[in-house]
Amino acid sequence: MSFADIGETRYRPDAARVFEHGWQSWSPTGAYRLGDAPPRAADVNIQTLAYRPETPVPDGVFQGEGLLAIDPGDGAPVEVWSAPSPLEVPSIRAREEGGRLVVSANGDVRHWQAEGGLDQALRGWADTMAEGWAPERFPAVPPMWCTWYGYWGKVTDADVLENLELSERHRLGAEMFLIDDGYESEIGDWLDWRPEFGSLERAVGAVTEAGRRAGIWTAPFLVGHRSRLFREHPDWLVGGAHAGHLWDQDLAVLDVTHPDAAAHLVNVFATLAALGVTHFKLDFVYAGALAGTRHEDLDPITAYRRGLELIRQGAGPEATVHGCGAPMLPSLGLVDVMRVSPDIAPTLHPKSGDISQPSQLGARLTGAAREFLHARWWVNDPDCIIVRPEVEAREEWAAHIDATGGLRGSSDPIAALDTWGLETTRRLMVPTRTEPS
Repeated sequence: MSFADIGETRYRPDAARVFEHGWQSWSPTGAYRLGDAPPRAADVNIQTLAYRPETPVPDGVFQGEGLLAIDPGDGAPVEVWSAPSPLEVPSIRAREEGGRLVVSANGDVRHWQAEGGLDQALRGWADTMAEGWAPERFPAVPPMWCTWYGYWGKVTDADVLENLELSERHRLGAEMFLIDDGYESEIGDWLDWRPEFGSLERAVGAVTEAGRRAGIWTAPFLVGHRSRLFREHPDWLVGGAHAGHLWDQDLAVLDVTHPDAAAHLVNVFATLAALGVTHFKLDFVYAGALAGTRHEDLDPITAYRRGLELIRQGAGPEATVHGCGAPMLPSLGLVDVMRVSPDIAPTLHPKSGDISQPSQLGARLTGAAREFLHARWWVNDPDCIIVRPEVEAREEWAAHIDATGGLRGSSDPIAALDTWGLETTRRLMVPTRTEPS
């Protein structure tokens, strides 16, 4: 749909702020002054990977995905412009024009005014959107240890076993061990192990025998062009959908509306659950909401939600479903834990200058801006604790994690931690808060 003007508001130029809510986990989110230049995608590939690809933002325009809030800055109520539900998420824009902020959208929008300032308006919006979709309570989730930021794609089963033992020895309190990207042979071939990884059965078995929960990473809606699935089942792919370029290959999208592809997706998660996995980190799931030609004529958000339902069917009702790179509003009610920021990195600033990409700065800014979602929509995941000596500004990152109520997960090789790193990790590894801020 094209954009149509739907309202306007006056403002105080030196004090007004516009809150943009990003489309998915990695999309920058925050409140900006009128003279600011909000973060935008550095290139076309990043627009696909971390923003909303179908609605790039024109210059000089503010844009939120399903939410745009304007604090006029003069004491007047905050103007809230919102998606009507998680099933219908318009892009909402604001532009300066003749001393006013003119608001437009490319779909149906609800509008109201909120007293008490911007922070209170955001909390009220989250409560309103959660009604009838999110659970009423969010039990505490224990801390975890994750392979990714220590071993990247070269993780082995021996690395998992070593850190399982070191976590116990140093009393770090990790109750779940998450095997991240690197165990699989190719993106899309989740039941084919990379030979250098070793045995997934061995790693998961060691974790569960130690009385801990086992977690695993997948990117369930991505199909890499090098994968066996891509070669053998081209009919299982969303026609015309391009999910970006990463892992040195183009990425296609699994069509969850195709009966055989749907059965395959359920089987992947049922097989992993049968190994003893109970925590499923679903990454890059923005792909499931990309436009394209599907076997069944569903709109992208409905197809995305069906994909999450199929995953839950395979994983089991008691499994923990953990979204990442995920459309925020369309995931409401279907995930237990949600990444609310871009990836952390050992560096303070992103290499591309785009704060949707891995960096401490991007993770801090967007994570803090979305803290109000914790225990309202799901358990927030602010990303992992990494505090080994070579991590830039590690004290600041530890302070950010300490200020959040969300999931705590160490991702350093425990043997690489110095005394301060061990003490800080031990202090931060606590269960999630059960009440929202």
